[in-house]
This record gives sequence, structure tokens and C-alpha cells, in this order.
Amino acid sequence: MELDISLSPRVSSLKPSKTIAITDQATALVQSGVPVIRLAAGEPDFDTPAVIAEAGMKAIRDGYTKNTPNAGTLELRSAICHKLKEENGISYTPDQILVSNGAKQSLLQAVLAVCSPGDEVIIPAPFWVSYTEMARLADATPVILPTHISEDFLLDPKILESKLSQKSRLLVIGTPSNPAGTVYPRKLLEQIAQIVAAHPRLLVASPHVLSDEIYEHIIYAPATHTSFASLPGMWERTLTVNGFSKAFAMTGWRLGYLAGPKHFVSACGKIQSQATSGACSISQKAGVAALGLGYAGGEAVATMVKAFKERRDYLVQTFGELEGVKISEPQGAFYLFLDFSSYYGTEAEGFGLIKDSSSLCRYLLDKAQVAVVPGDAFGDDTCIRISYAASLSTIQAATDSIKKAMTALKPAVAV
Repeated sequence: MELDISLSPRVSSLKPSKTIAITDQATALVQSGVPVIRLAAGEPDFDTPAVIAEAGMKAIRDGYTKNTPNAGTLELRSAICHKLKEENGISYTPDQILVSNGAKQSLLQAVLAVCSPGDEVIIPAPFWVSYTEMARLADATPVILPTHISEDFLLDPKILESKLSQKSRLLVIGTPSNPAGTVYPRKLLEQIAQIVAAHPRLLVASPHVLSDEIYEHIIYAPATHTSFASLPGMWERTLTVNGFSKAFAMTGWRLGYLAGPKHFVSACGKIQSQATSGACSISQKAGVAALGLGYAGGEAVATMVKAFKERRDYLVQTFGELEGVKISEPQGAFYLFLDFSSYYGTEAEGFGLIKDSSSLCRYLLDKAQVAVVPGDAFGDDTCIRISYAASLSTIQAATDSIKKAMTALKPAVAV
């Protein structure tokens, strides 16, 4: 009698995260002695600010190591409400906040709570790798809306309007975005909001915009952040997701949150109660300390953002000198999404044909010993993503290696 080792269709339909796969591959190479420069992961290279770390250590010393309420401590949820009111212009009460084990969990629970089998989730490309797979986990269909590097990867409202249907249930907007660092200006968000408001299927009390704002504090002037829920008529329709990992360099603390109408936040809490229960008690104390650093994270975050901007400026200038590369200057986050498609079709000596973003990234890993992520993981095969969450000296070494590897080639397409 044979053992049945089949998996559910839901799991079989999922694609593994390429960012995690490439990061793991690069780490394995480093451990084996290959000096790979890792620019694939979206993880700040800074230490968690000392005040935050001390709050976590104090929680341990004080024995604050038991389970908290599923939705999060009242102390942290109240602090999040204060932050959203003061910084984002959105008013919530603590029972409209759900604290989770990272923003990724908040996003997934929102999709599962809102979507039904057969629903459509509208996702502008390039997109963060997990959006589409979260839709599939909910038995919903991801509908991808293309954007263009010449338009800074901003969604065209006319394309959005043309793709909405009776099946459309959720629109996912990330600003600043991963992988392109795109920041949506308020005027464009207002145009999108008008289209959302006119959508025939959804009632006023039914949110259908999932606003991912995890990078809101990593933003470069003159760009400014606008929360979608702060737009007229959008509070009732929006689930806002944020967290502590990026701005406060707290990736390993696993702390994020969801804000929205109580009915939907409660539904997400129901899922969480059966999945993980509440977030880490120690991390929540650290989160309170993070929100106590001042407006937009105060000086601690401003220092990190200044360093990110310096690195961005260096990368934009450096790759701007490389023949055949198209650049959209990121206004936020810490990624550069570069169009290398003019090199597709090139034969690389000792490597073979560079035919797409995946083969280009393999070539760079092989010849330049630099790990970056192919754009097909984000829904745009013309580009590759470079994370500049690394020291400037590391970035300089990486760009020198990449430029050397690319100048050994000639663009296959005239530019």
C-alpha cells in the first residue's frame, strides 16, 4: 500500500519567495568560503536603536515573558493609535488595532479575512513577492496591473478602472513600495480613491484597499507619505498595515500591526487566535519604546534615512554611467529597481545566454559574486532589484564588480 504524499492544491499553487531563496543561497556560498556580496535581502544593516533594545531587555529582566492578549497589549495598541493620529491623520481606537508577528502576518490575515474563493485581488506590478501568493492562499485570483519605469512605476488610474470588475475585492497599494521605492503622490492617490469609491460591488462599510505602509518613514525629500485611509471617504474602505521592522531596524523582533474598521480587524484577530496567538510580549515592550522616540522615529530613524539616501544617490549616479541601463530614482524604501533588459539576448563567455532577469542574476552571482534579486519575482522581468541596506563601502565594492561584469558584455538591444 503506497503512502499518499500529495499536497493540497492551495500549497501546490504557491511559488517560494525568491528573495529568501537567493538570500539563503548567498549565505550558503559565504559559509563555504565564497566572498559573495549580499544585496538581496530587505533588512536594514543598522542595529536596533539602543533605547528600543534596552526596553526589550528590561522586559526580560522584569519577567514580562507571558502571553499577552491576542490583539496585543493595550499599552502598545494605544501607542499605535496615537502614532496614527499624529503622523498619519487617521483616528482609531485600540479595538480597531491588531498587533501581529510582523507586518507580513498582518497582510496575510487581511487577505484571508476579506477575500473569498473566486475574488480578484488587484496588484500593481512591480509588487512585493508575497502579495500574489497571499491572494492564492485565500483561493483568490491575483490580477496584475503593469506600470512602467518611464512613469516611475506609478499606477495609471485609467488602467485600474479598466480592470475592475464584479469580482474585484481588494486593491493592494504599497507606498513607499518594494521593489521600486515608488512613493505615490497624494494627488494620484486621490484619483485612485475616486475610482475605488465608484466601484459598484462594494458597500461603504466594506474595505477593499489594503495599504502597505511598512516603509513610510524611509522616504526622501521632497517626497511625502500619504496614508490611503486619510483620504476622504476611504477610512471605512481601507485596511492599513505597518510595523517596526524597516524604519526601526527591528526585523528579527517580528512586530507589525493592522488598523481598520472593527468588524474586519476582529475577523483578522480570529484567524490570529487560531494561528499564532498574540505577538511576542518582549517585542511589544520594545515597540512601545520605538513609538516613544518621537515623530517619525526621531533622530534615530532620521540618521538611518540619511545614510540610505547617501547610498541611493551613489547607486543612481553609478548605474547612470552604465550603458543600456534605465533607472527610476526611488523616493523611498532602500531598493533600486533597474532595467537591464537591453542586455537580454547577450552571450556571456563562460556562462551562456543571458535571456531574462533570472539568468542575469545568476551571471552576476557567478561573475561578480554579487547576490541581487531578479525582477520576475516582482512581476517585471525587465529589471533586477538591488537592496542598499548595506554599508556604502559594501555597495561600492558591489557596484564595481557589477560594472566590471556588465562592461564585459555589450547590450544586445541598441539604446
